[in-house]
Amino acid sequence: SKREIKMRKFDSTKVRPLKSEQLLRIEDHDFALRPGFGGSPIPVGIDVQVESIDSISEVDMDFTMTLYLRHYWKDERLSFRSNKNKSMTFDGRLIKKIWVPDVFFVHSKRSFIHDTTVENVMLRVYPDGNVLFSLRITVSAMCFMDFSRFPLDTQNCSLELESYAYNEDDLMLYWKHGNKSLSTDEHISLSQFFIEEFSASSGLAFYSSTGWYNRLFINFALRRHIFFFVLQSYFPAMLMVMLSWVSFWIDRRAVPARVSLGITTVLTMSTIMTGVSASMPQVSYIKAVDVYLWISFLFVFLSVIEYAAVNYLTTIEERKQLKERGKASGMYSIDAVQAMAFDGCFHDTDVDMDLTAFSDRCEENEARTRAASVSNVDTPRIKRKRSLKGNVGRIILQNNHVIDTYSRIIFPSVYIVFNFFYWGLYI
Repeated sequence: SKREIKMRKFDSTKVRPLKSEQLLRIEDHDFALRPGFGGSPIPVGIDVQVESIDSISEVDMDFTMTLYLRHYWKDERLSFRSNKNKSMTFDGRLIKKIWVPDVFFVHSKRSFIHDTTVENVMLRVYPDGNVLFSLRITVSAMCFMDFSRFPLDTQNCSLELESYAYNEDDLMLYWKHGNKSLSTDEHISLSQFFIEEFSASSGLAFYSSTGWYNRLFINFALRRHIFFFVLQSYFPAMLMVMLSWVSFWIDRRAVPARVSLGITTVLTMSTIMTGVSASMPQVSYIKAVDVYLWISFLFVFLSVIEYAAVNYLTTIEERKQLKERGKASGMYSIDAVQAMAFDGCFHDTDVDMDLTAFSDRCEENEARTRAASVSNVDTPRIKRKRSLKGNVGRIILQNNHVIDTYSRIIFPSVYIVFNFFYWGLYI
C-alpha cells in the first residue's frame, strides 16, 4: 500500500545499511576468499598502540596488556566511487560480511574485545579499496621468566601476533611503519616494575603440518623495583642477624636470656623466608633472595651454636675448678649455680658436696696415667703434638669467654664482607 511505501522511505535504519552495502557491492563478491586469491600473498600491515600493562604475575608467569590493534590491507572488491574522495567508517556489524585478517596472539591465555558501551571495533574503507580495521583488546599471554636473580632481575616479555589460517604463501604480516609502528602511552607505570624499553620485531614460525608463517613481536623489558623487597625482606633479615649478635654481650651464665634470644631470631628468620617463598613460583633453582636469606639464617643459627659451645666449655671449666678445690679441702660448700653446672640438677640453696671419694678416684686415675706414660716411650714428635693439644685445650677451657670476644669481631666482619660481595655480584 501507499502507506507502507511511505514508511519504508522514511525508515533510515533499513535504508542506510542497504545503501552502504550496495555501494560496496558486498553481495557481488565471495568474501570467504582472501583478496587476490590464487595470486601473490596479500600484505597486511600492523601497528599497535599499547594503552596499559595491567598486571605482571610471577606465580602464573604471565602478563596482561590492553592495546589498540590496527590492520591495514587493500581489497579492491570494496572500492567505490566517491566524488569527494572520502572514506566510509563502519562499526562491527559489517565485519561479519567481508574478509578480515585472522590475526591471533600466540601463547595467549585469555583475550577479549571490549564491548562497552558497544563493541570496540572500527572499520574504515577508502574509495581505492584500502581498509583500516581497528580493535581494542585486552590479552593475557605467557612470559617465560627467569628468577635466578630475583628480586634484582630484569624480565624480557613479548606479545606475538600471527595469522592462524594463512601461511606466508597467502598472507604477509609486516609492521606498517617499521619501528614506529609500536607506540605506548606516556603514563604507563607498574607498581613493581620499571619499563625500560618497547621494541617491535618480526620473524617466521614453522609448523610441520602447515608450513611457514609470518610472526610479529612486541618486545618489552621490565626491571624490578628493589626498594619494596629491601623493606620487606632484606632489611628485616639484616636486623635479625644483628639482633642475634646481642647475645655476645650478654653474660655467658645468663642461659635463659641468650637461649631465648637465639630461638626468637631463628624463628623470625624462618617466618621471613616462608613469606618470600609463598609469593613466588616453586622453581627448581636457587634465587638471589634465597641466597641472601639462607646465609642470614646461617649467621643466626651459628650465633646459637656459638653460645652452646661457650656454655659447654664454661661447664667443663667449672667442673675442673671444683675438682681442684675438692682435692685441696676434701669438702667444699658451693652455690646453686655451680652445683647445677656440676651435677646437672637445680638446687634452691647452697649445698655441700663431698668430693673426697671423687678426689681419690681422680688421684688413682692420675697415678695410673703417670705409670703408663713412664712405661711407654713416646717419640718427640708425638710428645710435641700432645703438648700442643693440651695447651690449646687448656687455654680454651680457662678462657672460654674469649670466644664471645672474638665472635663480636668475626661475625660482623664476615657479614659485612658477604653483603659487599652479594650486592656487587647481583647489582
